[in-house]
Amino acid sequence: MRILLVEDELRLAENIVAALRETGLVVDHAADGEDGAHLAEQGVYDAIILDLMLPGKSGQEILRDLRRRQMNTPVLILTAQEGTASIIELLNAGADDYLSKPFDLGELIARVKALIRRGKGVSNSKLTVADVEVDTIHQTVTRNGEPIDLSPTEYRILEYLIHRPRAVVSKRELLEHLYDFAWEHHSNVVEAHISNLRRKLNAVGDEPLIATLRHRGYRLTGDSRRE
Repeated sequence: MRILLVEDELRLAENIVAALRETGLVVDHAADGEDGAHLAEQGVYDAIILDLMLPGKSGQEILRDLRRRQMNTPVLILTAQEGTASIIELLNAGADDYLSKPFDLGELIARVKALIRRGKGVSNSKLTVADVEVDTIHQTVTRNGEPIDLSPTEYRILEYLIHRPRAVVSKRELLEHLYDFAWEHHSNVVEAHISNLRRKLNAVGDEPLIATLRHRGYRLTGDSRRE
């Protein structure tokens, strides 16, 4: 999953980015409101972490512009503001959740992952398609009850596909959600990871689960259960 962090406190931003990346999330960071608004409007993020007090453009302005554009990306607000009235105002403006500074990084990660799950219509951390189960908290994968050892990128691909069962996902979409803007995109990297992922999944199951649709992308086959 790909996250946008808009935060002007550099040390805090570095800590948040490092913590999110350690959990397998891809993170882009903007240090001011103008850059943050530009990135947020690209529509490639699974969740946005948005500070309120930003140079150039406030977090509240960014949030209102996103909702005015009918962009429904989950947004978690970081705020130093106190009082029920200010929190109600944020939620009414379209925020999905908030954390008051200072906060625990573990709680931030848990809240972001919960927002992503809810944004994709999932209430539980365990996702299942056919006989494959993905535990998004512990980042483990089993098929027919047998554990499968995946690389971090293979895991992220499978988690993204399993969030979109039976949908056709293009290579471009996978690249946008697997890597941040600092990475140079190479068109053949997705094929290589998909090939390895398919081989590992098939080693413990009879039915192929990842279908390749020529010139269109990839699709997970099999019935899904979101427990």
